[in-house]
Amino acid sequence: MSDIAALERRLSGALERIAKGLERQARMPATTPAPDPEAPDQAKLREALEKERAANAQLSERVHQVRQRQETTIAQMERRLARLTEQLDLQSMEMLRLKKANARLMEANQALREASEAGAVESKLVNRSIAAELEALQAERRAEMAEMEEILAELKPLLITETRDA
Repeated sequence: MSDIAALERRLSGALERIAKGLERQARMPATTPAPDPEAPDQAKLREALEKERAANAQLSERVHQVRQRQETTIAQMERRLARLTEQLDLQSMEMLRLKKANARLMEANQALREASEAGAVESKLVNRSIAAELEALQAERRAEMAEMEEILAELKPLLITETRDA
């Protein structure tokens, strides 16, 4: 892109020099000296000026297209980053729930084990243990669902591309 910008500057400079030369020639007095065989013809200068303007316009259009592609790519990357950040936040939250549920399950099982060793298993401890295990299973399921959503989100653009190509 820097090559295009440098070329564009050179072309602009050449166009300015040609335009100044034409202006000077137009301001010359009506009495013209004998034609100098080495002096460039005005028609040739105009032709060169037009060629340079056309080349400059083409380069400007190419620069514009490159900038548009870059802006589109940046916008896509920003959307993808936002989506991935959201997924990461969701997974972090589910993992925290899973850790808490597993900690409660471990505590309930420890209490149940101690009561069993003492020979006094209470139904309240069994219920608490089962409820903690159910909560841990539900948290694990939510974490797996979050992971599946992440996988599907990554596959979706690939499937759309495949559909377009077919």
